[in-house]
Amino acid sequence: MNTRVLLTLGGAVAATAIASAALVTPATADGVVSSDNLETTNTAALAVAAYWTDNHGKNLLAATPYGADLKPVSKLVSKGAPAADGKPGIVPAIGDEKSPAGSAKNVNLPKTIGKVFFTSRDGQKHWCSATSLQSQYRNLVATAGHCVYDTVTQDNVLDNWAFIPGYYQGKLPWGLYVGKQAFTHYDFDVYEDFDRDYAFVNVYNGVKVGDWAPVADETAYKASTAEFRRTSTADGKTVYEVRDVVNVGRLGDNVGGQGFAFNQKIGKYVFLFGYPAGQHPDGNRVFSGNTLKWSYGKTFKATDLSKKAEELQAVKSGFTGPEGASGSAWLLQYKNTRRLGYLNGVTSDVYDTNGNDRYDTSASAYFDGETYGVYKSAASRWSGNIAK
Repeated sequence: MNTRVLLTLGGAVAATAIASAALVTPATADGVVSSDNLETTNTAALAVAAYWTDNHGKNLLAATPYGADLKPVSKLVSKGAPAADGKPGIVPAIGDEKSPAGSAKNVNLPKTIGKVFFTSRDGQKHWCSATSLQSQYRNLVATAGHCVYDTVTQDNVLDNWAFIPGYYQGKLPWGLYVGKQAFTHYDFDVYEDFDRDYAFVNVYNGVKVGDWAPVADETAYKASTAEFRRTSTADGKTVYEVRDVVNVGRLGDNVGGQGFAFNQKIGKYVFLFGYPAGQHPDGNRVFSGNTLKWSYGKTFKATDLSKKAEELQAVKSGFTGPEGASGSAWLLQYKNTRRLGYLNGVTSDVYDTNGNDRYDTSASAYFDGETYGVYKSAASRWSGNIAK
């Protein structure tokens, strides 16, 4: 059963957790962090990894881009810039704590971007875009809140949650990372306030899980690298099988992690990186969702009252969706040579703002000091291994 913990924020993240019985406590003016467990045991986490990788990744290949029950409006209304709740701040990316100089014309795609896979309450397999993010234990993923929390049935978190950086048609170049603990703003978890549509997820060290293969007997089991099982056929014959379960290490060590920025001025240019897959309102489908795409534009303030959101930031972008584009990383000051920048938003939804049946704008929650509080709480959590 998932466990929810609340942490109040007051300048810094409080060290003491409030018990789950205090869920009825309203969010304070300083903000509240909601924390929910995904998989808390190695056995459960390994089962999630196997769910996606068994039978040559059959479930991965069957997953479809996620489109939560979002209700876009016909037009975003600009009302000036969101009010920052403190001074602007940044957290450097992994390996970029000392920023090197340099620039380039071509856009080199970041290794940190990938897809998060999960199942909804009806058992359907889905995915969103996401990115690896700087954290103390190099184990943190950022995506849209609705790609972690179930906004359809309002039944806590989504199931079988795992991140695959660089995913392409069943390929796992840097392994699969199962979610352990998720963090979001209390207002999104409880009220579905899309001003807070973001989530940060601690993941276990990555694994690569092979398919089951028959062996002669138990003596063929390699305890150091493989998992063993004994089953029986319909005619009562005993069958011995093994599969490799390889620990590939920490996410941030393998692909790096983007920095984090908050309380930034609206009007700055950002790169969007994600896997858009939805069709335009006119039915035209220009993106497959199979390959990583990018977009570039200047942020502006936008309001979408139909989703209980009043302080969204937006950028002109041809990304379609929200299927696939949800959770796309908005990177400020992206350094082309190092493929690193500062995460300053994640795509919540896309819009057709001029009524021509073509999506032209992406929107994200504005990252403020309360967002930083949620991030900071997640960035200091250890996760560990699920394989030897």
